[in-house]
Amino acid sequence: MLNEDMMERVLNRDNLEEAYKRVKANKGSAGVDGMKVEDFAEHARQHWPVIAEKQKSASYQPGAIRGIAIPKPQGGERVLGIPNVQDRVIQQAVSQVLSPIFEAEFSDHSYGYRPQRSAHDAVRAASRYVAEGKTWVVDIDSSAFFDEVNHDILMAKVSRKIRDKRVLKLIGSYLRAPMEKGGQKIKRSQGTPQGGPLSPLLANIYLDDLDKELESRGLSFCRYADDLVIYVGSERSGQRILASLTEWIAKHLKLRVNPNKSGTGRPWQGKFLGFRINSDGSLKLADASLEKLKAQVRNCWNNQNRQRLEERIEEWRQYIRGWYAYYGACIKYPITRATEGWIRRHMRKYFWQRWHNKRGRMNALKRLGAKPYHQRQASVSVGDWRMARCHLLQRLLDNARLKRWGLWVPSDLVTS
Repeated sequence: MLNEDMMERVLNRDNLEEAYKRVKANKGSAGVDGMKVEDFAEHARQHWPVIAEKQKSASYQPGAIRGIAIPKPQGGERVLGIPNVQDRVIQQAVSQVLSPIFEAEFSDHSYGYRPQRSAHDAVRAASRYVAEGKTWVVDIDSSAFFDEVNHDILMAKVSRKIRDKRVLKLIGSYLRAPMEKGGQKIKRSQGTPQGGPLSPLLANIYLDDLDKELESRGLSFCRYADDLVIYVGSERSGQRILASLTEWIAKHLKLRVNPNKSGTGRPWQGKFLGFRINSDGSLKLADASLEKLKAQVRNCWNNQNRQRLEERIEEWRQYIRGWYAYYGACIKYPITRATEGWIRRHMRKYFWQRWHNKRGRMNALKRLGAKPYHQRQASVSVGDWRMARCHLLQRLLDNARLKRWGLWVPSDLVTS
């Protein structure tokens, strides 16, 4: 147990300044009150003494959470809960004080939202299990985990190490803060909505007992937040583990395992954190991840999406840099040359459509150095997608030119 001065550590000036820097770096959207991140500094200069005093006296009440529904890749929606900027700063300050306390005892098999750990570490650990011969995977998916966390169980786990009742009350008030969606405030009695800086730590605290249970059974597993995979040597063993853990999770964590998304199978028939693990432990891009990339290509290079060219290019560059930083960390060449050619074809199609009509296209081809004969050849009426593959456009908008313009594909980002 710790001393009862934890709230003073949370409200320490250096801790708060670091919290604000991290919230500002995340560039999140405004909460219910509409305050932007960059406006908080002035707000704090005027009101922070009162806010701090309320926290010290345990009378602080968080604002409502802004609920935003975002689509899931597999269909359906997931609700993000966006606290006000002030509450995000306070949550981050609390998380910075609590995290080292709980980190010391977290499992080595837990990788999500932890310092010096990443999804790449989880994927590499999983690939090692498969390379060792554990070629069956048990995939356990909790139904709406972040929406169904039991508050009583979570607070009991937090209070094992935290004595300061003011901090405990503050965490409890964040868990119960109402969610505003569609103009209505919805009371909450369970869950820790994604979107607040404190939720990832609370999720790891909640699931730590599950990690300890798996370790006591001597199982090879990786957990990234609520994404849990266990590697075993046979299908029968996997089915037995799935059945027993489904019962354990329901009894001890009051969570439901989704039978439609959980099961036993081969690693190379599914995916883990966007990757497919082959029988020898090597990694490939999962089919679902490739389809997600293709959907982004179609959306970005759709001429019906009215957007300035400079903004479109910058948006694409940011996306493909982030995409390659994630997948390229484990796979040097995440996609094939054929797929990269398909991406460039969409880019060429976009320019052909952007030039709009015969005169615009002739002028554009002339600026790019096309001969008169080739200009007349391009005036033949064919479909835009077919035209994007013609020799003329491939020569005038060749790979080198597209790269100079910032229209990158993953191989353009490969470093030796």
